Amino acid sequence: MDSQTALELVKNGATLLFLDVPQYTLVAIDTQMFSVGPAFKGIKMIPPGTHFVYYSSSTRDGKEFSPTIGFFIDVGSSEVIVRKWDQQEERLVKVSEEEDGRYSHAVRNMEFDRQLGPYNLSHCEDWKRLSNFIRKSIIERLEPIGGEISVECENDVFRNTPKTPMEEALDKKLNVGNSEASVGKFQRKGCYYTSIPRVVKCKGISGKELTSLNLDKTHLLETLLASDYGGSEDLLLGELQFAFIAFLMGQSLEAFLQWKSLVSLLFGCTEAPFHTRTRLFTKFIKVIYYQLKYGLQKDRKDDMGPPLLDDSWLSTDSFLHHLCKDFFSLMLDGSVVDGDLLKWV
Repeated sequence: MDSQTALELVKNGATLLFLDVPQYTLVAIDTQMFSVGPAFKGIKMIPPGTHFVYYSSSTRDGKEFSPTIGFFIDVGSSEVIVRKWDQQEERLVKVSEEEDGRYSHAVRNMEFDRQLGPYNLSHCEDWKRLSNFIRKSIIERLEPIGGEISVECENDVFRNTPKTPMEEALDKKLNVGNSEASVGKFQRKGCYYTSIPRVVKCKGISGKELTSLNLDKTHLLETLLASDYGGSEDLLLGELQFAFIAFLMGQSLEAFLQWKSLVSLLFGCTEAPFHTRTRLFTKFIKVIYYQLKYGLQKDRKDDMGPPLLDDSWLSTDSFLHHLCKDFFSLMLDGSVVDGDLLKWV
């Protein structure tokens, strides 16, 4: 890249200015990770749009790391986001309005340019495929108060939930229940995800009709789209992507459960893919295809701990294995299936 093009990207791209971050802290954006060195002050050349920023503080020798904290941002051209490291709480916090203005001005004057790592634009396509339905309105609707997503506040989320062996392994990887001391520091609630009923309950209908509603989740899908998503299929897909990113990169178990609920809802529909919601299902299969393709890659560079997606996800006791097997059989046995949907399946 020539110097003129690089300069244009620096000036037009957004910038994350992170002050006083201790050495060895892992700082990441989207699918890219940085290990903080003595000169690191943030990331430049960030394309406008939606991004996920996440980090994990380290012990002084850089060998052990705290649970990940992450937050979504929606940035405009040349926007500067300033955060400062709070030594006591071991997290990034906002600065005063006066400081924000002063530091933003310094960034635009290129005063921090040498201390900012460049956003690798060759990774942009991967990120877009994982986040193309996430809009600012979706972030504002779902994010926790304060915006920070962390497994530290999710001790009770997973504890009373029935788990497959694959989910038990996931539970252990994230050490749920071992971070009670940290919860007091944050005292906040999780994300505002849409409530997805596991079982459909309806009064005034026969047992046969009720069984039918639970075997085919099409009616539930239509109800949720109308009542919770304002009829927008893209809002539902945006929440699916938000939850997957918060789970995979933010290491949030609450997000995993929401992603699982949405995937189970969609894969549980037998009527909608063929008749009423073919377009939605083509988009959904495309979304989950790129999620699994990315998440199951070996040696991904954005993992802040043990990989959360591994071969156990493809084992026969995995919820995903069962759902995919049934749904794919439905598609392949269907007499008339949309060509685009069948291609992505």
